[in-house]
Amino acid sequence: MSGGRFNQCFPRLKDIQRVFQYHGAEHKAIFAHEAGVELNPENIRKYSRLHPRCGTSFLLIVVVVSIFVFAFLGVDPLWWRIVSRIILMPLVAGISYELLKLSGRFSKSVFLKWIIVPGLLLQKLTTREPDDSQLEVAIAALNGVLATGQELS
Repeated sequence: MSGGRFNQCFPRLKDIQRVFQYHGAEHKAIFAHEAGVELNPENIRKYSRLHPRCGTSFLLIVVVVSIFVFAFLGVDPLWWRIVSRIILMPLVAGISYELLKLSGRFSKSVFLKWIIVPGLLLQKLTTREPDDSQLEVAIAALNGVLATGQELS
């Protein structure tokens, strides 16, 4: 397939890549804030675009936890499978959230690498290296959140 035909089939591909760059900028800004450095493009550029507490990692953890939790429910009638999944979704979300927080808190632990690595590998697909204008947007967004007085979790 020639480059022109590829661009005709996927005209929004460049837009998606730009979204992935903003995602990477967000992670870099969070890392810089957590390190306590001044938030400017030069300082945050050196940080990783892969973050252990990313929402992408959370979604992956939810899928894995769902498989484990729902595997024990068997193959009862369809109506029960639907109801049981709705009822147990808060439990799945809670377990997933705690695993995500744990993985962020102990990201250097050799024991917990098995929780972190799959999410980081998935983030290699959903993040790209940002340019300085994207880093500035991430800084402005983070400063906006910090100005509300809320803590980042």
